[in-house]
Formats: sequence, C-alpha cells, structure tokens
Amino acid sequence: MDSINISNKQTANTLNRKQPSVASYQRHGRTTAIDDHSDLQVLKRIKRYLLPKNFVISQNLLNEIVAGYDIGDPLTDALAAKSIRFAKPLQQFIIDDSNYQLDPNLANNSSFSALTEQFSHHPKWFDPKLAQIGAVAYRRYPLMLIWLLRNVALMAGYSIPALSLPLIQTGALMHDALPRLMRTYAYILAVSEHPPLHSTPNNNPHSIEQVLAIGSEGWRQSIKVRQIHTLVRQNLLKGKAKAATGVIESADQHHNPDGSWNTDYWGIPINQTDMIATHLQFSLLIMRGLRLLGARISTEEAEGILHLWNLASYWMGVDLDRLPKDEEACWEWLYTYLSIQQLDFKMGQPLAKALHDLPRQLMGEDNRRGRFVEMVNASVTRTLVGDDIGDGLNLPKSKIRFGVLSSVPILFALDTARQHNSRAADKLEAFRTKRQDNMNWWLKKNDEYYK
Repeated sequence: MDSINISNKQTANTLNRKQPSVASYQRHGRTTAIDDHSDLQVLKRIKRYLLPKNFVISQNLLNEIVAGYDIGDPLTDALAAKSIRFAKPLQQFIIDDSNYQLDPNLANNSSFSALTEQFSHHPKWFDPKLAQIGAVAYRRYPLMLIWLLRNVALMAGYSIPALSLPLIQTGALMHDALPRLMRTYAYILAVSEHPPLHSTPNNNPHSIEQVLAIGSEGWRQSIKVRQIHTLVRQNLLKGKAKAATGVIESADQHHNPDGSWNTDYWGIPINQTDMIATHLQFSLLIMRGLRLLGARISTEEAEGILHLWNLASYWMGVDLDRLPKDEEACWEWLYTYLSIQQLDFKMGQPLAKALHDLPRQLMGEDNRRGRFVEMVNASVTRTLVGDDIGDGLNLPKSKIRFGVLSSVPILFALDTARQHNSRAADKLEAFRTKRQDNMNWWLKKNDEYYK
C-alpha cells in the first residue's frame, strides 16, 4: 500500500510539473484541476493498465476538450432556430426522393442540404466489412451487453453532473426509467444490427444486408435521436426544461437568473465534448467490459466496434475530426476528460436510484428475484467501475459481489470453442439469436420495428 501511495504522489507531482496552469483550461465551472480526482479508482485503472507508462495529459487535448463544451450541433441548431423539425422530411426525401415533395423552405435551406448530403451515402472512410466484424462481436452476448449498458455506460455517467443534469432536467430518466433504458438499448441494437450469420427460422424479419445501411433502423434512429438532442438542447438553453426543481438540491444554482441554461458554467448542453464521452461510453467502455467479463475481443474486432460507432456518432452530429483515432487515443481522451470533470454524486443519485430500482418495479417490491437482480447489477458497477462511484451513487454492497466474475471462464471457454469449432459456433449463434429475441420483450410490445 505504501508503494502505491508513493506512486500516486509521484504521478500527481509529475502532472503538477508538466501540465498547464489551472487558468489556461478552467474556463468553465464544471472543469476541475487535472489532479483533483487522481485517487478515483477508474482513473487509476486506466492509467495503470491502458495507457503508456510515459503518458502525460496533453495541453492540445485539454484545449480541444474544453473548446468542445461551447459547440453544439451547428447544422441542426440552425434548423431549430427556425423551428424546423428535420427528421421525418429528411428520411422521406432520401429514401423516396422521386416521389416526396420537399417543402420549399427546406429545399432552399443550406443546413438541410448539408444534412441530406451527410445521410444520403456513407463517407469514404467507412469500411462496412470492418464495421460488421465489430457489430458481430458487440452483440455476441446479449445479457452482457445490457448489463454493461445499464451498469457501466449509464450508471458511471451519472457521477458526472455535466452529463446527468440535462437528463434530470427533462425528467424522463427518473419518471420513465424503463422506456428510456429500453429505447437506449434499442439504439445500440440498431447501430450494431448486422446480416444474419446463418439462415435460421428465428432471424429478424427486418434482416439487413449491410451494417448501418442507408435506410436501416440504425440510420433512422440516428436521425431521430439527433433531432431529439437538438430540441432538448434548445429547450435547456431557453430554460424550458425544469424537472430538476425539487429533485436535486439548489437546482436554481445551475441556471442564469432568468432561468436559462448557464453556459458559462456548463458550456452548451449536449455539446461536442460530452457527445464524444457518450460515444466512448457505448463503444470503448462496453468493449472493455466485455473483455473483463471473459469475452475474447480481437484487435480487429475492437477496431471494428470503434469504427461502427464512429459512423453512428458522425451521424449524431459529432465532428469527425474530434473523435480519437484508435483505442489507445480513446483511452487517452477518456482519461483526460474524466480528470477534469466536476463530480457530484448527489446530482446523479436520483437517476441511479431510478435505474437501480427497475427490477423490483417490474417483479414486485417483495420479489426475491428482483432484489437479487438489483444486487447483481450493483455488483457489476462496483466491480468494473469502482467502489468510490458505487458509494457515491448509494448503490448497495453485496457479500458475493465478485460472483459476477464467474462469467469470465465461461465466456472465455465459449469464445474459445466458437473460434476453433464451426459446429459449436453455429450452436452458439442460434442460442444468441434466441436469447436476443427473449431480451427484446419490452421492444416487441412497444416498438413497431421489433413487433
């Protein structure tokens, strides 16, 4: 322990010597000094296992991250300023341009024309074969995928108020936790939807021929979610979303006196930097979680997962030049981002509680299975993210919390069998397809696509 403490102090001293002054990057209240969270477990793990030994936070990356706080989605924000909703006409115009009569106001709008260009074809850098390799690996274990979505990607983000405050302000994630969780799950399923590996009776009737094809469900949902983000951003800036009042302490302190969003403190809501953080939550963190739980994700599959989400994020309005270029760059970006984010566990606790309480809400307050599922979910967060964040979000502790790691030898053995035995691979894919179908129960009841 003494050697670890000495190492941490040396790391902090190195950062203090080599990093830029506080004033150069702390232009927003949300930004802390780079060594304020040096004891955070997730940062220690990234630093120790996933970054080069000589890694030092870059001044250029700091500047880029902080500059991104003040940039939303210029194309769609320009449309929103004119009260234009673009999702439906954009889809219809691209898919059925020979018959669809476009409104003259849109036909002559440069922002809409730019969106049409962006969504009409894949960019030259997109490699559909690589994306499919990533999509297949990403969806290989459906239970692990939703475990990691809810207990790592979403739950960990609730400790960062810059990410959680817009969600709290809209109110939906607290009052409609299940629909919002399943809609998010539906989006990552749509992004990673791939052609069937084998022809079976259980194949999705909507089976596609190419990952993220123009007109696919992933393509449609990217347009739809981009519009939702734009509308939420505009409502927050105007002070129209106030669901945080009465839910978190001193909610009014997060606004200007007239009730509008405090951009000096938070930056633009749903900005470029926070969208990249979300991109890495859904790609990098889930991929890392799969590996920790025993899945054998190859270098090519990891590259494919990031490539897949690069296109999804590009369609969601992220500036491609801002996205980190490979896995190591992703970890450097995420480490830098987490190092300077103000943490406020109290703000994230309402979101964490709503997500944590879902199993018993579905199964009944006195249901033992519901309580067990809640403990398993909390154990995934504590094991993969850290006890400090688990404590901060008031997640329960379990005496058998490390039982989630029992999946490691199981997944490792299954992946080994899949790689070396084609018959085993066929059986595993049939099981995965059936399991995925079972896990889509809510979507099959409430979503036209999955019906």
